[in-house]
Amino acid sequence: MKTVRNHISLIGNLGRDPETKETSNGKKLSKFSLATNRTYKNSEGEFITDTTWHNAIAWGYLADRVQKSLKKGYLVVVEGTQSNRSYEDQEGKKRYVSEVIIRDFQHLGKKNQEPVKADSEEMPF
Repeated sequence: MKTVRNHISLIGNLGRDPETKETSNGKKLSKFSLATNRTYKNSEGEFITDTTWHNAIAWGYLADRVQKSLKKGYLVVVEGTQSNRSYEDQEGKKRYVSEVIIRDFQHLGKKNQEPVKADSEEMPF
């Protein structure tokens, strides 16, 4: 069996505009929330849509690309790794965070719009 790797691919809509910061050591990061939907039929035959929210983070040059090309509502595909970490909040409680560390992404269009074609002038990169 080949080595199992930590890889995640998601297609969803940005829940907010990306927030870009620079760390104390000068490294850029851009973060945003991503909503993915799963639709299924329940036992009564009704279609149900479940939305899952993901925290996404891009570092370095990808943070610049995210900031320049993505906005709230945009449909994107992101690829990266799943990361889990913990921290203490201001009240001293231990908090746990799950994040997608982006290795690459592609802007597919705006919410409720046909995906942008690769040869379209609307493609941001």
